[in-house]
Amino acid sequence: MLLPHIDTERCTGCGWCVAACPPRVLSLEVVAWRKRSVLHDAPACTGCSLCERRCPFGVITMNKLPRPASGQA
Repeated sequence: MLLPHIDTERCTGCGWCVAACPPRVLSLEVVAWRKRSVLHDAPACTGCSLCERRCPFGVITMNKLPRPASGQA
């Protein structure tokens, strides 16, 4: 499973990634008077990487998460 990792220190809060996200799992958040993009619904992310490709500043990278082992509680 791929999930976007957003470098929040470099994110400008432009919103291009939010607009490009088909399942709408990204949003803009204001922290300390700065806007930045955040992944607010990781389970609904499809891993399409449109956000990564659309970011004009290259602050989003898609990271592969290990699949949980089946049969474990």
